[in-house]
Amino acid sequence: MLTRFAFLPLLLSLGLSACKKPATAANNTTAPNQSATASPGPSSSAAAAAAATPSAAPVITKPAIDQNAQVVIFGYHRFVNNVKRPDTEITPQAFEAQMQELKNKGIAVIPMQDFLAWRRGEKAIPAKSAIITFDDGWKSQHEVAWPIMKKFNYPFTLFIYTEGIKPGHFSGGESMSWDQLAEMRDAGVDIQGHTATHSDLRKPYDKVAKKKLNPQEYEEWLQKEVVGSKEMIEQKLGVKVNCFAVPYGFHNDHIRDVAMKAGYEALFTVYGQPITMRTPLSSVGRYLMENNKPKTFTDAVAAIATTAAGPSVAEVSSSGLQTQPADGETIKTNLPLIKANISSLGAIDPGTAPEMRVSGLGKVDSSFDPKSSTVAYQVTQKLRDKTCTVIVSAKSGGKKVETHWTFKIDDGTGPAAPPAPSAAPSVAPTVPPTAPAAAPKKKKKK
Repeated sequence: MLTRFAFLPLLLSLGLSACKKPATAANNTTAPNQSATASPGPSSSAAAAAAATPSAAPVITKPAIDQNAQVVIFGYHRFVNNVKRPDTEITPQAFEAQMQELKNKGIAVIPMQDFLAWRRGEKAIPAKSAIITFDDGWKSQHEVAWPIMKKFNYPFTLFIYTEGIKPGHFSGGESMSWDQLAEMRDAGVDIQGHTATHSDLRKPYDKVAKKKLNPQEYEEWLQKEVVGSKEMIEQKLGVKVNCFAVPYGFHNDHIRDVAMKAGYEALFTVYGQPITMRTPLSSVGRYLMENNKPKTFTDAVAAIATTAAGPSVAEVSSSGLQTQPADGETIKTNLPLIKANISSLGAIDPGTAPEMRVSGLGKVDSSFDPKSSTVAYQVTQKLRDKTCTVIVSAKSGGKKVETHWTFKIDDGTGPAAPPAPSAAPSVAPTVPPTAPAAAPKKKKKK
């Protein structure tokens, strides 16, 4: 009996040793160069603490942005040797001469996306800048204009309408294909939206179906023209489409609202004007080039000419300006008398007269009375939009000075666009099958 009890302590000690073994094994799973029993010393503790302490965030320095920089945007269509449609065609020789003129005048041709980054305050651009755009997607832009742009190392933007690209409904022998667009995309060409069918977006008419549209059909069609075309370009080319050129420059508040909600950052018209930091991105004017109107190009270049003294345009606040209608006022007529006392711009240079531009109309034939320093214009063509911006520029002391103000119109006629669709029925309406599409027609010239 005593012998049995004598072995009990020995067995207990062996059992305890076996229980401790896994813990010892676990400690041995440390890094090979670490001792299993070593405790961290002061130096290793300090290193761990230093590693845990976050480093200071890097200081982001914003670029110096020239708030007085100006941009002119040129729009082109077809490039042909034998001009038959001077309103949309230009010879390669004339086009190349214009590109050379920009270089000679020290006007930097910049990418569209650099312009938008400048407007966001993210990137600086030269004080005198230009943007080159080509509309519709004509083959001559690929075969004729592109080599000229390569010669000058100039960037440019294509505004395409999707049904005008092969094999689209309105494409033809002079149209580009999606493969050609992909080639240009790969070379860094910016490709943006110009609707699906190149229609006047204000009119409820479907050119493909050849039918007038009721209010609900119009809204659905407008979505396809503005949003659907954007999505098609993005899907086919894998690019971001954030610019929209309105066909013919025809638009209104409703169209602009649809475009901006679709994700476009800027909307472009055909009412040419120098673009500043204050120009609304919902209505950016372009100078459309015509072979029989070379003065359009000359005037656009002159509009951003600078002197050694610095930027050519000094922006004058409208806060002290006496205007009719007043800044921010809502008026009841879309045929207003617009006038302003511009004495705050300074003494107008002899032999010069102020210029007035009205959104939706462009440059107007205004009058100027030097004695009262008043510039005036009686609107004779109804203003389409419910918000109107007036820009008045003049020369004072050899420099261009400019001011602008905005008023609203409530003439009781409602929005210029067709009325919004009524609430959708609980059951979707039955849409009759459409007739087979006709054979593709030749692409229409704009």
